[in-house]
Amino acid sequence: MLAPVAVPAPSFTAVLFGLSGCLVDFGAQARTLRSSDGLSFHSQDASPFATPTPGALAALKSLKQQQIPCAWIDEYPASIAEQLAAPLEGLIHSTPRPNNHWPAPDACWQALMRLNAGQLDGCVLVSGDPRLLMAGLNAGLWTVGLASCGPLCGLSPAQWEALSDLDRERRRGRATLELYAAGAHSVIDHLGELESCLADITLRRLKAEKP
Repeated sequence: MLAPVAVPAPSFTAVLFGLSGCLVDFGAQARTLRSSDGLSFHSQDASPFATPTPGALAALKSLKQQQIPCAWIDEYPASIAEQLAAPLEGLIHSTPRPNNHWPAPDACWQALMRLNAGQLDGCVLVSGDPRLLMAGLNAGLWTVGLASCGPLCGLSPAQWEALSDLDRERRRGRATLELYAAGAHSVIDHLGELESCLADITLRRLKAEKP
């Protein structure tokens, strides 16, 4: 009797990330730079928010070692986004500001074109923003939500650490439910948990599950 042939795990085509509230700017605090009309910015200094979130640099380095192309997406003007992305050490490609606001899929497709991705199959979007996750779904991507570091919890690192364990769990739980309600295929706390999450998506793809 012939031994069963092992099916190789499907590789990922590309991984896209939100910038603020995902790779950098824990709690998406850069949104406080917006003026009261919500359209312009009363300050152009985003450097106080340009700190990588937990696990971000390690996740990017791991994906680079695996030769999986990555790009970030954000709706901020280039002057803000470039400051936020500065500490990512050139580990990831940038994407131009989209013409249409999320949840339109344009930003995701622009990012994939920037990476010369040959197919949608195996493309993943990671974000803590429900609108960007919905854009990823509209673009046909796997989506991973981030519960603690995105705009749903919305706290600075110091504010987050000052919470009691119970309050953190409550906020994390509410954010998790909202991210799943937006359609996320998986939800993790922060990017330090991305590797195991991608392994789970790999198993789902082996079972022929589609986003």
